[in-house]
Order: sequence, then structure tokens, then C-alpha cells
Amino acid sequence: MTDRIKYLLDEKDIPTTWYNLAADLPGLQPLLHPGTGAPITVDDLTPIMPATVAEQELSREREIEIPEPVRQIYAQWRPAPLFRARRLERALDTPARIYYKYEGGSPAGSHKPNTAIAQAFYNREAGIRKLATETGAGQWGSSLSLAGALFNLQVQVYMVKVSFHQKPYRRLLMETYGARCVASPSTETEAGRKILADDPDCPGSLGIATSEALEVAMNDPETNYAGGSVLNHVLLHQSVIGQEALAQFKLADDYPDVVIGCAGGGSNLGGLTFPFIGERLRGGPSVRVVAAEPAACPTLTRGKLAYDFGDTAGLTPLLQMHTLGHTFVPPSFHAGGLRYHGMAPLVSAALEADLLEAVAVEQTKCFAAGIQFARTEGIVPAPESTHAISVAIAEALRCKEEGRSEAILFGLSGHGHFDLSAYEAHLTGALRDEAYSQAGLDAALAALPTVPAPADA
Repeated sequence: MTDRIKYLLDEKDIPTTWYNLAADLPGLQPLLHPGTGAPITVDDLTPIMPATVAEQELSREREIEIPEPVRQIYAQWRPAPLFRARRLERALDTPARIYYKYEGGSPAGSHKPNTAIAQAFYNREAGIRKLATETGAGQWGSSLSLAGALFNLQVQVYMVKVSFHQKPYRRLLMETYGARCVASPSTETEAGRKILADDPDCPGSLGIATSEALEVAMNDPETNYAGGSVLNHVLLHQSVIGQEALAQFKLADDYPDVVIGCAGGGSNLGGLTFPFIGERLRGGPSVRVVAAEPAACPTLTRGKLAYDFGDTAGLTPLLQMHTLGHTFVPPSFHAGGLRYHGMAPLVSAALEADLLEAVAVEQTKCFAAGIQFARTEGIVPAPESTHAISVAIAEALRCKEEGRSEAILFGLSGHGHFDLSAYEAHLTGALRDEAYSQAGLDAALAALPTVPAPADA
């Protein structure tokens, strides 16, 4: 028996449709117009995104066809492999069967191109030539930059300032693909200038960077906005991950008892777990789903379920989600993309429906797990992915204590080749666990918007 078993599908097995959990999920609330309180319509969204994408955002249709040009590009790295981590199992001396779905084989090195390619395709079809976006650690910015190169679109990326300086090679990757990358908050937008006037040393946040990107898109009819997480259509596009995993578990003649994903805005978590949750909701096998989030930005475990803006300046529709408050600025820790103040409405609704659970993990514990994984399985994981690895290891050790042979699946959302400075900080003892500011959290939650009564109420 080989040390590590890889379950591969053929190119013909790339899903032909995306799976939309909104068709099966109870309790999902609509996006609201912040001025009228009425549910958002397609027409409300088309000033910043193509009508096709707006329709997907609001859709309750279970399956949505993947355009053939998108599937052709997916075929550069999809189907992504599912691995059985036997070397890690032996190192842990666990009876658990540990699997991971590896998304680091994409050209940008993460799962993010699954939606970047789709959004770029739809924008190009709509005649758009420019896209504006935000990025945290840079995986999303890199992926949209790649998509922009493939579809001949100009891409402007506002990168959270602390990550802009921590991860210079992510910026260089974006520029190599032809994008322009700016540290956020910047002086280029009204939203950025206002933040800098109040706090010249502001490290930035995804909410602030989102405000800058949205402002650019709203003020330029030739530019659309493209988001990398949180929104329904993004999680829809990511469902190829879990759909492939379902097919690969058939090859393995197994089925997971636990599925684990790292959680920031929800795209990786939803992409891996929603097809399994959908199977359960339609009478299939029961499965535990665990969201692993950073303890320093504990949106699911310490946030409040409320309607909130997706950005700091309040330019987005109101989304019902678990939130730390749209003005919350997390500490400058190395969790990378897991620093967003809110969680995807679909993930939030799944948590409320007891379809998933959440756990917060300290970053030093995550990096220790990432190093153990690298030394057994050979892949250096992205800092985000180490959160899922840490929880998977804890679950495997639980199985050892209980004498249970469970199947554990986690998402390895990307590689950490651009994040070695963070590993260096951990290896040299410079990395410390960061606590979020309770005072800052209280202030941000106090600033939650008041949901207006519907105009026809």
C-alpha cells in the first residue's frame, strides 16, 4: 500500500452544473436595500455586476449550468485531487481515515479561481473591460488577476495594507498577470481618504478594501465589481470542490463522517461542504460539518447574527449574516484571508439551522499543525488552510481516544509558497497569538445599521 493514496477523476468528470444550497436551505433571508428595506432585485445589482451574475446571486434554483468556456479553463487543474493522508494518520497513531481535497494546483495556487474565472467570463460576455476588487492575503486578488489576463480584462486590486507589506510576492504575482495592486486604505478613493484622516496608521481591513473597490465600480460605468467570498454566487461557483469530492469518495468506497473547512468569508468552506449538506437535506447520509475560524477574528463563534453591510463605508446591500460589525478592524495576524468581519449569509443560515458547527483556533496552534502536515504529507499549506488542518488533527486524536475509525475530510484550500515569512515568524518564535479588541468589537456591533421598514409596510 502506498504512503499516500490519490483519488483522481477524468476531465470529463468536471461538474457541468454548480450546486446552489439556497434551493434546499431553510431560513435563508433575502438581501435588503439599505434605503427602502425591500429585498434586493437584479436591477439593483446590475450597476456593479452582469445581470447573469446578479440572477445567480438571487437564485433559488438548485443547479445552474457551468458555461463550456469556464469548464475548459477549469480543465487546466480540475478535477482537483483528493488525497488519503496515510502518513499523517501514522504520525498521529489514529484509527481515523484522513482525507483532504487539494486546491493548490490551480495556477494561482488556491481555490479562488473557481469563481474568478466564472465572474471574468460573465463580465466579458456583458462587454465589461475593467474589474475592481479587494483582497486580504492576496489569493483572491491573484486569482482575479489571472482571470483578467485570460479574458483580457483590466483588474484593479485594493489589498489590505498589512498583507500588502507582509506578502510582497502576492502583489508581484498580481502585477505579473497584469493587474494593478494598491495598499488599502489608499488616497485614491473617498472611503480610503476618510479612514486615513481618522487613522493614518490604519492597517486596513477587507471591509475597507471592499469599500474602495465598490466606490471605483459605482463611479465608473466601464468598471464592475468582483467579489471573492461571502456572496451567494461566489459560494455557488465554488461548489465544484464538494461535488468532485462526493464523486471521489465513491472511488474510495467511503464517505466522510466529518467535513472541515477554514472559514473567513465562507467561499472555501461552502464550496467543500455545501454539496454534502445538500445530500443530507435531501435524505442522504448525515455528516458533521465544522467551520474552523481564527480566534482573533471569531465571526461565527463570537459574532452576532444581524443585517449588516459587507463593507466599512456601507455601500453594499444589507446581508443577514454573523458579523463582528462592518467597522471592525481585526488585529494584524497571519491568518491571511480569514480576517473578514462577516460570514456568508448561506453559511450563517446553515449554522442557525444546526447544519454546521464552528470552532475558533489560535494562529500558533494552526501553524504548528501546518508544519506537522508539511513534514508528513509534503505540502506547505496556506495559513488559512492550517485552521482546517488543526481541527482535523484534533478530530483524529479524538477518534484515537474514543477508539473510533471515522472518515475525516478537510479542505486544503491552497499552498503556502507565498507565505513562508509567516512560517519563518512561527519557526523563530516571533509569531504570537493575537486577541481581538473587545472594546473595538463592542463599538463595531453598536454601529450595526438599523434595518429600514419595507416601503410598502
